[in-house]
Amino acid sequence: MFISLWEFFYGHFFRFWMKWLLRQMTGKCELQRIFDTYVGAQRTHRIENSLTYSKNKVLQKATRVVQSEVDKCVDDIMKEKNINPEKDASFKICMKMCLLQITGYKQLYLDVESVRKRPYDSDNLQHEELLMKLWNLLMPTKKLNARISKQWAEIGFQGDDPKTDFRGMGILGLINLVIMYPPTAFIHLLFLSGLPDSILANITRYFSENYTSEAHQILSRSNHPKLGYSYAIVGINLTEMAYSLLKSEALKFHLYNFVPGIPTMEHFHQFYCYLVYEFDKFWFEEEPESIMYFNLYREKFHEKIKGLLLDCNVALTLKV
Repeated sequence: MFISLWEFFYGHFFRFWMKWLLRQMTGKCELQRIFDTYVGAQRTHRIENSLTYSKNKVLQKATRVVQSEVDKCVDDIMKEKNINPEKDASFKICMKMCLLQITGYKQLYLDVESVRKRPYDSDNLQHEELLMKLWNLLMPTKKLNARISKQWAEIGFQGDDPKTDFRGMGILGLINLVIMYPPTAFIHLLFLSGLPDSILANITRYFSENYTSEAHQILSRSNHPKLGYSYAIVGINLTEMAYSLLKSEALKFHLYNFVPGIPTMEHFHQFYCYLVYEFDKFWFEEEPESIMYFNLYREKFHEKIKGLLLDCNVALTLKV
C-alpha cells in the first residue's frame, strides 16, 4: 500500500515539481537532460517513459507515431518544449533515433504477431513444400516415405503429422525451424507463402548471415544417445519463448542496444537463433536425467534469459 501511495503522489505531485525545479536550475527540459546523461537503451527507455507519462498530449502521442511522421513529431516536440535547434543541435537527431526504436519495437511485435496468427495449412501447397524442405534440410540422405509418417519423430516432432505441433505458433514456428538452414533454393517458397512483403524482405536479408554448419551440429547433438532432445519441438518452444519475451517488452533493452534504428523481423530471427544455440549449450551443461524433465529445464533457461534481459546494457549476440 505504501508503494502505491508513493507512486500516486510521485506521479501527480512530486514529479511535476522536481521537473520544474530542475528546469529552472539547468535551463533544460527533462528530455534534454536525459540526452545529456544517458546513452543506449537507458536513454531510449527513459525517453519512452518521459513521453508516456507526460501530461502534454503532443508528447504522449509521440510513442505511437508512424514511421513516416517521426520527423514532424520531433519538430512538434521541440516546439512544445521551446527547444532552440541552434542551441541544441543534437536534440533532433537523438530524439528521432529514440522514436524510431520505440515505434519500431511496437511495429515489430505487430509483424511477428501477424505471422504467428497465420495457421499452418496442410491444404496450402507452399506450406507443405516448406515443411518438406525442412525434412530435406535435416535429413538429406533419408527419404520421407509418406507425408503422414512416424518418421517425423526422427527430427523431433511429437506425432505422425507435424501440422499439429504448429498450432500455437502457426507458420512462424516452421519459418524459424527452416531459417536455421539458409540455402537459396527455398527462398522462393517464402515469397509464395502469403507473408507481408516487409517481413519477407527482412527474412531474405538474414539468410546470408546464418550459421548453417553450426545448426547441423546442434541437430546432431540433439540426437545424443543420453542427452538428446526433440529438435523440432524444442525449436517451436523457443519460438514461443522469443515471442513471449517480445510481447512482454522484455526485449526492449536488448533491441534498443543492439539496433541503432528500427528493429525488424531480421533481428527477431537473430534472437531466436541465439536462443537455439544457447539452449543447446545450457542443456548439455545441465545434463538432465531425461527428456521428461524438459519443461523444468525450459523454465530454468527462460528465467536465465529473462535475468540477462534485465540488464540495461544487454545485447545478446550469437557467438559460435
